[in-house]
Amino acid sequence: MPLTALIFSVLMLPMPTAAESDEVFSGFTSHIARQIASDKHGFMDAQVCTQWFYRHRDRQPARPPVQGVAYRTAVGDASDVCPKRYPGGLDAARDAFGRTQSTLSISLTFYELALVGDRNDDQRYSGRELQDLLEACGLPYDGRSSSQHLAALTGHFESLHRSGSLDRLMAGMSALFDKGYRLSQHDRAALDKISG
Repeated sequence: MPLTALIFSVLMLPMPTAAESDEVFSGFTSHIARQIASDKHGFMDAQVCTQWFYRHRDRQPARPPVQGVAYRTAVGDASDVCPKRYPGGLDAARDAFGRTQSTLSISLTFYELALVGDRNDDQRYSGRELQDLLEACGLPYDGRSSSQHLAALTGHFESLHRSGSLDRLMAGMSALFDKGYRLSQHDRAALDKISG
């Protein structure tokens, strides 16, 4: 093959663009952020209802209140919502509280992993960063497109989120730390913002 034909064939190989590299970081962190919002909502619901059941566990059922024209407080809403949401009472609410606390912890830790994987905080994964992140998650890197990498990362997140496997997640974080990755001030600020 002549040299010009070889150079042309190499130039025709698909190379990831900056937009494709940005796609993995933004897509992955956005996916986790949506789950964090859902987990926070579930956690807060379980917490409010657990507290409500504790306050009302020794009380006799009250007579239905007189329905007048008045503003309904959050406590009034809890008395309508909590018994319906958790028909098992305090035990069911406490179980939900523990479960939602665990899933929120996994989501936040995964978000931290996604941020740590962006070593230079430019909100995109370089080829090396993406490879290191995928390897830390036990996922293949070679021969895949950005959309396939994104799908693999979000699938891995979903799998660990469902199983509640914080150990595997922490092993991935440890693998990145072993390669010199660290939680930066920028990462801490992003975590504080999404946790709040």
